[in-house]
Amino acid sequence: MTRAQETLLGVSGLRKAFGGLVAVRDISFEIRRGTIAGLIGPNGSGKTTVLNLITAEFPADAGSVRFRGEELLGRRSFEICRARIARTFQLVRVLPGMTALENVMLGRMFGAEPARPAPAEHEAEALIARVGLAGRAHMYGAQLTYIDQKRVELARALATRPQLLLLDEWLAGLNPTELQVGIELIRQIRKDGVTIVMIEHVMEAIRALCDTCVVMNAGEKIAEGTPDAVLSNPQVMQAYLGTDTGAEDAAA
Repeated sequence: MTRAQETLLGVSGLRKAFGGLVAVRDISFEIRRGTIAGLIGPNGSGKTTVLNLITAEFPADAGSVRFRGEELLGRRSFEICRARIARTFQLVRVLPGMTALENVMLGRMFGAEPARPAPAEHEAEALIARVGLAGRAHMYGAQLTYIDQKRVELARALATRPQLLLLDEWLAGLNPTELQVGIELIRQIRKDGVTIVMIEHVMEAIRALCDTCVVMNAGEKIAEGTPDAVLSNPQVMQAYLGTDTGAEDAAA
């Protein structure tokens, strides 16, 4: 197996319950280095909880998460970041009292390869421009629109120098033009050597970007494969639509 084909992230038997509610039940999947994988399913299916377990937002009840062959469960969130895993959040977490530039500088100064303020500022400026925020670097987080806050969060994640990037509905809320720009940006990030796992409800983006998809419903994995294969799977259509018909609607 070549380096490009090796397993970068391996999730096995992952489980998390909140009281009597099992949010994630025995989830297992592998992510190959250099790929883009979609984590999809109806709202409330446990997708974000999986990312939260990988990044130590929550402790797992059982299972294993191995990154580059090393176990991650039991580590703290900053250690996950230092291991070269970064993420964005479904509910954006931009520091409102800091500028866009300062938010991104934090990622470079405290990420996998901590830098001093001067080089961190230089790299942050380049990342701000890359995500489409040139000219807004000195606006405070609280002054930015929701979409621009998402761009800041992506730039900050990239500033940590990840090998694995977890995107939680990063494309949600974009207009058609912004969506195409966002899809191309994610393609370019992959070309830079970053492996990506993306939670997304925009099936146009899933079809355009993903090599493989893992489909969840009610905390369980119900399908895995290429986007075309899983989106035509009757069990997946049942989960999304409550019917075994309407494949084209499920893929829209």
